[in-house]
Amino acid sequence: MTPAAFNAFCKSLPHTTYVCQWGGAHVWKVGGKMFAVLFPAPDKWAGITFKASDMSYEMLANEKGCRPAPYFASRGMKWIQWYSDESLGTKELKAYLKGSYELVFAKLPKRVRESLADKQK
Repeated sequence: MTPAAFNAFCKSLPHTTYVCQWGGAHVWKVGGKMFAVLFPAPDKWAGITFKASDMSYEMLANEKGCRPAPYFASRGMKWIQWYSDESLGTKELKAYLKGSYELVFAKLPKRVRESLADKQK
């Protein structure tokens, strides 16, 4: 998945916001909480990082092209970094990104979820 395709997909999800931080990382949030990040590298990009369910984390942690996300996983968070399409293609990656969005959205305080729903009306 290219950076442009990553950004377009994340932007297509409801209530998302974009911020560039951490030295140029493309960070996508819902309700102010991060759900996906594309980290830059000197000559392309280093990977796409996303939150995973416990089961998805266990499945993806040892798949080719995926790994526990540096920094996040070392702090006990269930985040995966995808860095090549050896085991996950674009379709599967989009499904995991949407799943990450849904995990984060579900954990938002009720008042924040309701506020976002009101803005969509």
